[in-house]
Amino acid sequence: MSLAETIHSRLAAAADPKRAPAMQAYMKSAMPYLGVSAVPLRQICKAIFADLRFESAGHWQAEVLAIWRGARFREERYAAIELTGLHAAGTFQRIDALPLYEEMIVSGAWWDYVDAIAAHRLLTILRNDGAAMRQAMLAWSVDANMWKRRSAILCQLGAKAETDLELLYACIAPSIGSREFFLRKAIGWALRHHARIDPEEVARYVVEHPELSNLSRREALKHIGK
Repeated sequence: MSLAETIHSRLAAAADPKRAPAMQAYMKSAMPYLGVSAVPLRQICKAIFADLRFESAGHWQAEVLAIWRGARFREERYAAIELTGLHAAGTFQRIDALPLYEEMIVSGAWWDYVDAIAAHRLLTILRNDGAAMRQAMLAWSVDANMWKRRSAILCQLGAKAETDLELLYACIAPSIGSREFFLRKAIGWALRHHARIDPEEVARYVVEHPELSNLSRREALKHIGK
């Protein structure tokens, strides 16, 4: 049995089909759910992935894509994302993994997939291959695909004091006047996270950029009282 088949089997066994329609409706998903919530899904993935080892980065990517592309239920794609963060795949988080994440972001095209990848995977590549990843995120920030733009804005969400403000602001700039909710929200979210480290800097940025949407501004200043 392949890894993808094992995941499907274990998820199906743990599913509560009665919950599936509400989960699908909440996520506005065309792909159906099995009815497995986040905690048991992670537990199942942890058990299945515990002893996994990969021969190469290509082997790891092939397994991720087999699950992702073959998914019939949304939880299977969540499992593929869990596999991307496996400790055994830590050495594979380099710039040559970016096409994998790009495919998942573009084909997934919804916030639950995109944010998990943008917030938890892209930063690792930025840390490992800074110059190349920086150029990639600048290119994504002006891409026609909205989800790639959102990912570029959010790629430093967990960087804290290591945040490259020049890169953050450069990734925000092309979307600062957008009317797209998911871009406005991403801008505010990224600024709000940095405000935890440097509230004065975020307050300054907001004042100096009146073109920010009300949503972005409100999110950015949410916890600094300005």
